[in-house]
Amino acid sequence: MGKRIDYYDDPQAPDANSLVPSVNVFVVNERDEVLMIRRTDNDNWAAPGGAVDLGESVPQAAVRETVEETGVTCEITGIVGIYSDPKHIIYYTSDGEARQEFSMVFTARPVSGEPRTSNESKEVVWVPKAELSGSGYRMDRSMRRRVDQFLAEGPTHIG
Repeated sequence: MGKRIDYYDDPQAPDANSLVPSVNVFVVNERDEVLMIRRTDNDNWAAPGGAVDLGESVPQAAVRETVEETGVTCEITGIVGIYSDPKHIIYYTSDGEARQEFSMVFTARPVSGEPRTSNESKEVVWVPKAELSGSGYRMDRSMRRRVDQFLAEGPTHIG
């Protein structure tokens, strides 16, 4: 399996060669804990997520990616924000893709399933919100920004 390398405003970063709509999801349970994964490709903590596939809506992608990576089925409840900083390049060593960041971040509630790992997640845990604001969970700068905004501002509720 290849690695994922995140660059931010780095002159050593490769030039972007793709732009892929993607999602991340902050699933919050009744104990006010957030579902987090430790990624297999870079060992960082993150909210579950991934690319939007052709033929699916953005909310469908968010639910699908969460189930694939965590085993938990969720229902989308709001949107945290849209992140599209061209200074953030995500490089995949397996195929040379250098992706410009473009991620829509949602909130959700769990509806079924139990946390389990996948080929993309080596750990899947419920984390109390208070623990996410500290440095106990190593994550890329862009994910830290999303987590901090989620914790500070909460979601803008949708439909």
